[in-house]
Amino acid sequence: MSVVADARGTSEPGAPVKRDQWPLASVNFFMADFLAGIGPFLGVFLLAHGWQSGLIGTVMTIGGVAGMLMTIPAGAFIDATRHKRAAVIIPGIFTISASAIILLSQEFWVVATSQVATAIAGAVIGPSVNAMTLGIVKQAGFTRQNGINQAFNHAGNVVGAGLSGLLGWKFGYPAVFILAAVFGLLTIISVLMIPASDIDHDAARGAIDDNKNGKVSGFQVLLECKPLLVLAAALAAFHLGNAAMLPLYGMAVVSDGTINGPGFVAITIVVAQATMIVASIVAMRMAEAQGYWLVLLISFLALPLRGLIAGNLIVPWGVYPVQILDGVGAGLQSVAVPGLVARILNGTGRINVGQGAVMTAQGIGAALSPAIGGWIAQVFGYEAMFYVLGGFALLSIGLWLAFASFLKPACAGNAGSETCADTSSANTGTESTTG
Repeated sequence: MSVVADARGTSEPGAPVKRDQWPLASVNFFMADFLAGIGPFLGVFLLAHGWQSGLIGTVMTIGGVAGMLMTIPAGAFIDATRHKRAAVIIPGIFTISASAIILLSQEFWVVATSQVATAIAGAVIGPSVNAMTLGIVKQAGFTRQNGINQAFNHAGNVVGAGLSGLLGWKFGYPAVFILAAVFGLLTIISVLMIPASDIDHDAARGAIDDNKNGKVSGFQVLLECKPLLVLAAALAAFHLGNAAMLPLYGMAVVSDGTINGPGFVAITIVVAQATMIVASIVAMRMAEAQGYWLVLLISFLALPLRGLIAGNLIVPWGVYPVQILDGVGAGLQSVAVPGLVARILNGTGRINVGQGAVMTAQGIGAALSPAIGGWIAQVFGYEAMFYVLGGFALLSIGLWLAFASFLKPACAGNAGSETCADTSSANTGTESTTG
């Protein structure tokens, strides 16, 4: 069944597709390489300019921490602003400029500042695109359009990684920067193709739905929303195991020096992202049929299996099953996480700051993962490390099953089920109409 939009963006069967839904897909396609930019190649670029591995890791961590700290403030800003197209365009220009600066100077603080600026821009751009999507298609169309967006985003990653590798090999690192800049320009053009008047800013923050009008809850709703808290905890545990799996697997495979490192990394990206295209479409259809609970459970189950395979197949061809499972987990979550947050916070007016809170929880797990995995590998070996990292997802699975009684209704959006907006209203006894 096709899902399309009426004059206010609500998805209804049988109506024509809104003219701004394809630009949304285009934005997601081009911003994939645009946001990644030099990122995947930064380490080898700096190594070629005389940097040591410790300093490279430090500058990457600085950028990662900056991005993590900005996710909640960025979400609050996106909830409040009525200039969501500009919230993509302006940070996008800064991202292009910040990446170009590294070509001119490889001084530590220049590179660190560039990474901080890029991370902050990324913390704003991605959620802004999600907010625009929700403001255009509303809750009824968000699952379908977000699935399309994510499929295009993963396809953009495949194309961007392939072109970056080819151009970098033939013309050097400046070509990688130029490609990212071109994708950035195409992202901006795609954003400008979306009429500003088509974005319902109240719907984009979840301040209205079919049963409520203009209610904006206090930030306390984020601490009182049980489904959101369980989701954040489950994702933190998942990323604690998942984030370091790929880089450490790559180190394990190429450690004997017989495998071409850049070529191997390119394969890992393409295999995972190609799988994510399929997984995001499957997630979209599963969520439309029965909600997000099973989608997320399957995504959590993929990690223990991935760890088991990685520990037993530390060989070049093992990258295929290992990265296919990565694509399954990440692809399902790319659709289910923003869709579920939008659903459970609908009516609170705090959807985007809620997205930021969940991203922060993911970031904490991801930040700790490399250190934990690296030390386990050093002391006990790679095989044991992969088993431990995969085992962290058992915490996610346990939480998801233990709290299924209230997660399942929230994930399905069942009529009559209590929402976080209802809980906030009952606890405060008041409603606010301001941000």
